[in-house]
Amino acid sequence: MTQSVQTEEGRMGRLVYGRIAPNEDLVQGLQAICQAQGVRHALVRVGLGSLVDARLEAPSGRHLFVAGPAVEVLSLFGEVRTEADGPCRAALCGVVVDAAGQVLSGRFVPGHNLVFATFEVTLEEWLPHVSTAAPTSAL
Repeated sequence: MTQSVQTEEGRMGRLVYGRIAPNEDLVQGLQAICQAQGVRHALVRVGLGSLVDARLEAPSGRHLFVAGPAVEVLSLFGEVRTEADGPCRAALCGVVVDAAGQVLSGRFVPGHNLVFATFEVTLEEWLPHVSTAAPTSAL
């Protein structure tokens, strides 16, 4: 299997703490925090909160619906990237548990993961060195 990989050099910038309000989407809320703080690229370091319901995408592409209320997020990780003339995009993955104790994981589908109470996030800004980003070939 051949896979294209991009590497880049850079350094870490600011730590950003944010809160996503009830009934806001987790992915879109994270993007809004970055836009409000002027963060173009960031790594998601930690997230704490629950969702009304959850919709995850499995590696196969199949969508998994996790019924709430109060689907707890056990683990959250991902990144936020902003292209040169494009919008801010968050790619978030995580592990959730429903009220019955069923544990599921996958990529959070944007627009389908409303925050239940509040959701706290910590982001670390990534400041790439523009001149050194270069794609590498196959793995």
